[in-house]
Amino acid sequence: MSDYRDIKPIKVKSKIEAFDEALVHIKARQEGRIRSLVTGWPKFNDALLDGIEWNTLTVVGARPGTGKTFFVDQLCADVVELNPNENFRVLQFQLEMPGRTSAIRELSTPTQKDYKSLNSAGSTKLNDEDYDKCVLYVEKLKKNARTDVVYDPCTVEEFMSTIHHYVEKHSTVVNGTKKLCKVLVTVDHSTLFKKSAKDKDKFDMLYNLGEAITYMKKNYPVAFIILSQLNRNIDNPDRSEDGKYGNYVLDSDIFGADALLQHADTLIGINRPALKKIRFYGPDRFIIPDDTTIVFHFLKSRNGDTRISFFKLDKQLMKIVEIDTPPQQQKNK
Repeated sequence: MSDYRDIKPIKVKSKIEAFDEALVHIKARQEGRIRSLVTGWPKFNDALLDGIEWNTLTVVGARPGTGKTFFVDQLCADVVELNPNENFRVLQFQLEMPGRTSAIRELSTPTQKDYKSLNSAGSTKLNDEDYDKCVLYVEKLKKNARTDVVYDPCTVEEFMSTIHHYVEKHSTVVNGTKKLCKVLVTVDHSTLFKKSAKDKDKFDMLYNLGEAITYMKKNYPVAFIILSQLNRNIDNPDRSEDGKYGNYVLDSDIFGADALLQHADTLIGINRPALKKIRFYGPDRFIIPDDTTIVFHFLKSRNGDTRISFFKLDKQLMKIVEIDTPPQQQKNK
């Protein structure tokens, strides 16, 4: 048997320390000194801990075109607007699309115009009134500029280093004590990280990413929203048959689920059933009226509860909005 006496031991702490920390945290929550970040969706907030809790990881998986990028952009805009008294910043790792494209998509909200209309594509040009709405929205953002973006692809190590320096840069000194800046970190696609020399493949990179995020959320005042794609078996024909359990997004459908699931505090699968011609969704046979209906599957919620909630892509407002649970198809006796 090997002799382990020369190996440096891991630090041991009394469990009482954890309880002391818990009491301080509970009291701070009670007095409102620590709050979750409220989003614009009450159902989403309720499924978590009244919103996005600090020191957590939320993984969101969906098919392409389902609306997950739209979801995270709206979420970031909402938390800045709806939490004016919270001292935090937002750092987005936007590795998929250029900054201009992302910004134009966000301008759909104040103008209620889609991407093509904002680019004067087709026979109709954007009018001056809608352009002025864009200008006013940008001016409003400049007055409360709390969001920064990373566009360059990076390795997991570069990702951690960037967050560390960002937190340090925006930290403050209060009564002679350094106070680290709270940061909401979003990543538009987990698979878009570059492999480092330590990563054998994408799956190995995802394992390292999960471990890195767990380290960061234990040691920094951060919260993570990570977008992920789904495995290809979600598109198997039998999973698009009406009224089948396979209609639902499962935790095993998340790409690299084994690598990320164990580190995630919340796991959400987003689906738009009508894109696959599903009219009666899942064994509950929820009636899906059109392709604007979006289903959020809360597959794991460490500090909340699992559920299915329904939303809608409101094309007039260019926002994701909550809707009531749709009726179910009457089953034949």
